[in-house]
Amino acid sequence: MMRTMGVEEEFLLVGDDGRPVAKASEALDASDDTSTPEGAPGRTAASATTAGGALETEFMEEQLETATHPRRDLADLATEIRAGRVRAQAAADRVGARVAALATSPWPFEGTTVARLRYLEARARFGLTAREQLTSGCHVHVAVADDAEGVAVLDRIGPWLSVLLALSANSPFWQGQDSGFASYRSQVWARWPTSGPTRTFGSAEAYREAVDALVATGTILDHNMVYFDARLSSRYPTVEVRIADVCLDADTATLLGALARGLVETAAREASEGRAAPLLRTELLRTAAWRAGRSGLADELLSPYTWRPAPAHDVVGQLVAHVREALVDAGDLDAVTHLLGRLWASGDGAARQRAWHAESDGDLRFVVDRAVAATHA
Repeated sequence: MMRTMGVEEEFLLVGDDGRPVAKASEALDASDDTSTPEGAPGRTAASATTAGGALETEFMEEQLETATHPRRDLADLATEIRAGRVRAQAAADRVGARVAALATSPWPFEGTTVARLRYLEARARFGLTAREQLTSGCHVHVAVADDAEGVAVLDRIGPWLSVLLALSANSPFWQGQDSGFASYRSQVWARWPTSGPTRTFGSAEAYREAVDALVATGTILDHNMVYFDARLSSRYPTVEVRIADVCLDADTATLLGALARGLVETAAREASEGRAAPLLRTELLRTAAWRAGRSGLADELLSPYTWRPAPAHDVVGQLVAHVREALVDAGDLDAVTHLLGRLWASGDGAARQRAWHAESDGDLRFVVDRAVAATHA
């Protein structure tokens, strides 16, 4: 049976001037939905699951998060991603704010931690790292049979995750300046002690031992603060791919969902056929992700086949070829081809933000206004 997939998206709340506004809790109170997302310090109750999926707070008051229901059909996932964005804007409308799919704020900011005990504990423990985490990502959950299959998947998808980051790159600006990166969110997120790629585990037991050892160091609050680029969900029977920026438009988020499911299915098939997992070298995986975050689709990426630079278009093509059989079996290949064509034509989110910045002679408000429009296009 075809695997289900779900997408979580984190968004900025901005005012009419384009600057972040601390109104998330107020917006959710007004919409009668006050839960928080899995993996964030302080998650409490389960979310409401009305049309468009869950609507939740994040670590900062300047953010809202949506989460779709698990879907098998890619068209259904695309519809729900869009519905989630509409639902988030409806909540923001109640407090005079707007929702922007920006992975970092172009404007300078001082983040406002949501007033929950565990959030505040994280802010105190992690200092500036926590205070500057006004970053918005896109997480894709793909169903697995059990932890054993999930770890077999994690042991095989690592070389391809940097390509997903490049496709999603949508955070060129930081504190009012061009950062020189396509995804500066990935740089800020890398400050967490447990972020980044993982080694080959070999078994579910080895994975759990590694997670338990990280918690036992006393450095992080608990298991939910293990922020690997991809991990086993602690709440659902899924592999959670966490490396991507929030995507500027819903089409790119849909594309990420399809490719993530293709990667998981391809890896699971390889494991079931007895094909050995590669020996993952975290230093290469980290460098590949760094390069993807620096340039997005605008320059060379590291090929997972050679670990040498190659044009981004070629490396994305290698990814599609790698998961082609899974895409065909899911009925997703035509949609992926179409969505990739649109992405190549428009440029990644970072390229589009920089184009708006140049068009407006450096007007950050104009950049945010255009991003808000793209969020709901």
